[in-house]
Amino acid sequence: MQVAEMFRPVLGEQAPVAIRAYDGSRSSPSGASPVATVDVRSETALAYLASSPNSLGLARAYVSGHLDVEGDIYEALTALGELTVSDVTPATLVRMAARLAPLRFRHRVAPPPEEHRQHGRRHSKDRDSEAIEHHYDVSNRFYEMVLGPSMAYTCAVYPSATATLEDAQFTKHALVAEKLRLEPGMRLLDVGCGWGQMAMHAAEHHGVRALGVTLSRDQAHWAQKEVARRGLGDLVEIRHGDYRDVTEGEFDAVSSIGLTEHIGRRNIPGYFRFLYGKLRTGGRLLNHCITRPDAHHRAHADPFIDRYVFPDGELLPVGWLISRMNAAGFEIRHEENLREHYSRTLAGWSANLEANWDECVAEAGEGRARVWRLYMPACQVGFDLNNIQLHQVLGVKLGPDARSGFPLRPAY
Repeated sequence: MQVAEMFRPVLGEQAPVAIRAYDGSRSSPSGASPVATVDVRSETALAYLASSPNSLGLARAYVSGHLDVEGDIYEALTALGELTVSDVTPATLVRMAARLAPLRFRHRVAPPPEEHRQHGRRHSKDRDSEAIEHHYDVSNRFYEMVLGPSMAYTCAVYPSATATLEDAQFTKHALVAEKLRLEPGMRLLDVGCGWGQMAMHAAEHHGVRALGVTLSRDQAHWAQKEVARRGLGDLVEIRHGDYRDVTEGEFDAVSSIGLTEHIGRRNIPGYFRFLYGKLRTGGRLLNHCITRPDAHHRAHADPFIDRYVFPDGELLPVGWLISRMNAAGFEIRHEENLREHYSRTLAGWSANLEANWDECVAEAGEGRARVWRLYMPACQVGFDLNNIQLHQVLGVKLGPDARSGFPLRPAY
């Protein structure tokens, strides 16, 4: 069986994706113009599939450059949609297995160097630090080119369909500040603060004293310099460390933007109890995180995402998270799903990557750049298809009088 024809049943006879292979074979979709072409460049691509016949094998082939996509990757992934090998007939699977099996012995291949395997106890401080270092301590310059001037690596909030990525990131920070009711003189704890943009926004626009904590050494160094450049040193501290090591308390507000995905199901109850304990009576928590839409979608990340992007990432249903947040003592006051906004955010980051491709490759290496070129459109499709969501949940720590301090109808 020719290589291109071997792939066609897996992708689907009607899938509008063409296939071109190193053996000279080609396959075009029946009844549709192709939106992209999958280029199987060498036998090594098949060897990766033989060793891991799933998304991890395909990702290894792509990251290493032995498999490529000509055309828009987002359009290609959208066209393939929810297709799985379960749609392939048993006879086809047998023929494919027979073709690929010898490659595992004849052509052994090591994973690309960008692949990461975790060590130690899951979600221990050392292992969490290792996971964060893998993804974030790559190159601040690389992130500047991809994320843009906002340096915000979390879902933006688009005030309109024509808003820029920078406008949307500012709107996100403003929305969080509004939900937390930040006012001059208040104290904010921002856990998993990234490059410190929420902490700096709170200080610059609301006169808040903010402590941001990140496990990434590179993020902390960048943010500390930016705090000094903006003249915010009297209001903002960026600390390199684990949020669990914060000893201060009696904060007026806590923001957790993009951290919960890294906590792990087993540790979530303790995580919310810890944040509850950091707040004064009447203080608010805004928890912003990626979730799965229901308990039927898998909690652990896809193998490609786990090895190449977010090691040990774990997504949980928003209802489950709200229950644990409530059990920790919080009264839940507001919740909203922003998944369409994350799709737009990812599209903006992908556009930045393409616009700065050569410089991104020079800064972080071609393999790393290809990881991003694949994972961002894949996640964008996930949000579009409602395989993943993004929720903001707002809670308050009530006092003995049970007064929440919320207006009858908040503007947001």
